[in-house]
Amino acid sequence: QVQLVESGGGLVQAGGSLRLSCAASGSIFSINAMGWYRQAPGKQRELVAGIINSGRTNYADSVKGRFTISRDNAKNTVYLQMNSLKPDDTAVYYCNADEVGAGKRYWGQGTQVTVSS
Repeated sequence: QVQLVESGGGLVQAGGSLRLSCAASGSIFSINAMGWYRQAPGKQRELVAGIINSGRTNYADSVKGRFTISRDNAKNTVYLQMNSLKPDDTAVYYCNADEVGAGKRYWGQGTQVTVSS
């Protein structure tokens, strides 16, 4: 089992920045990939950014150039640096971790990000 705990959400004005953190614990040696998803009211959960063990990253087109995913292996933590935030970025942000071989997916509890215009 893997446990994920997010932090860093909040209220920010458009154009501002926030950094989300996701601390992983448990059977972290089994994780192949981690990422951030978000879900706005009335919308489906969508991938924002992902990072795999090789360090390769991918981003949703809507956040490219504004958001950066990174990780600190010593702290078992993944970060999402969000710059130039827009009201459309308002959502609950969820951290996830995948054990690709086992077909397992884990989720954090979510953290609210609200961007005011």
